[in-house]
Amino acid sequence: MTISPPASPSGSAAHSGKPPAPRSLGAKADKDTVRRSNLSLVLRAVHDTGESTRAQVAARVGLTRAAVSSLVEQLLEGGFLAEYGKTFSGQAGRPGTVLKVARTGVAGIGVEINVDYLAVCVVDLAGTDRVRLTEHLDNRTRRPSDVLCRVAELALRAIDSAAAQELRPVGVQLALPGLISEGTVRHAPNLGWNDITVVSRFHRILAVERRPLPPLPVSADNEANLAALAELWFGDPQETPRSFLYLSGEVGVGGALVLGGGLLRGAHGFAGEIGHVVAQADGPPCRCGARGCLEQYAGQRALLRNAGLDEDAGVPGVEELERRALDEDGPALTALYTAGEKLGLVLSGAVNLIDPEAVVLGGAYRGLAEWLVPAAEAVLAERVVSGLWRVGSGRVRAASLCTDAARGAAAQAVQAVLNDPLAYA
Repeated sequence: MTISPPASPSGSAAHSGKPPAPRSLGAKADKDTVRRSNLSLVLRAVHDTGESTRAQVAARVGLTRAAVSSLVEQLLEGGFLAEYGKTFSGQAGRPGTVLKVARTGVAGIGVEINVDYLAVCVVDLAGTDRVRLTEHLDNRTRRPSDVLCRVAELALRAIDSAAAQELRPVGVQLALPGLISEGTVRHAPNLGWNDITVVSRFHRILAVERRPLPPLPVSADNEANLAALAELWFGDPQETPRSFLYLSGEVGVGGALVLGGGLLRGAHGFAGEIGHVVAQADGPPCRCGARGCLEQYAGQRALLRNAGLDEDAGVPGVEELERRALDEDGPALTALYTAGEKLGLVLSGAVNLIDPEAVVLGGAYRGLAEWLVPAAEAVLAERVVSGLWRVGSGRVRAASLCTDAARGAAAQAVQAVLNDPLAYA
């Protein structure tokens, strides 16, 4: 798997204690700056290939073998890399020692707060999912402070589990369904949150509960953005393009656009709110204040309601909808076909405007893609001017099983280590 450095998130913010950003290499760069940059270069080379030898790293990054060996020794001493025996290339010369990213040491924590569940994930420096805790509950009826305290309890349990595996979390990334900027949830209509300073609040809770340990840096981003990054970083490299539109089907419908391996965030970090694109001008009112939003036709509650199920049933309701669709239940199939058509209608405008390689359906949509995709493809085939989005083209597909916002958030939290490992030695 490959984790590429993402664009700097204008829509996220870190509290005090955030690790330093990688230093710019100007004409007067000193030796320390150059060495820090080269340490990052070597660490990423091993990280991105899964395993490598010193000679292979040198060829990949363009440094001399002697320089790479010195850098590798420093990364081994700092606990970022580990040696795993010899590799034989079949060519003349001594076998090289296999290098891999260490399975102990630094780790990242991803914390997802969604409408009907909380999730915490811990990943190591290689991006491997090492701890996962999930709790299903309705957060719409709870005060933000209560929700943050509850998910902080899950995070602290995850930290304890990580410590038992010799992992040391170095940062926390929050994933939430709404407009996020400067550590604040500006507007999350399905949670009923407005102007909630989640980063500073969560940071204070952790700082109090983790005494006497030093506080962890905390940042926040939109959950669809982080799920899209998880798809980019952990999805099948043969199937996941570098440019795609990601849809997260939960109670709300989130979206994120990945272009050339980085997120398109927009001027204020709010890009991707496809769930609030109007699918029908005179449609039902939406929690956001508009009418006829896509969410009112293809969101989780609309799907369940139209299938004759309890619209507030959450994940169990989605699982029941999938079971009924497999049994060819009429109302279930009709609800899914209608939602697929509305998805195709809104997606056709987005595809004509931004020309992505693919549309990836995540969240609740992943398990329902078998029925949503044909209906969406039929509309896209009619409305996309390029003619590339024909039925059966495979451009609309389900997300990878490894894709979720909590994992993307946790992986995002270790990016600073890959950027500047010396800051965590």
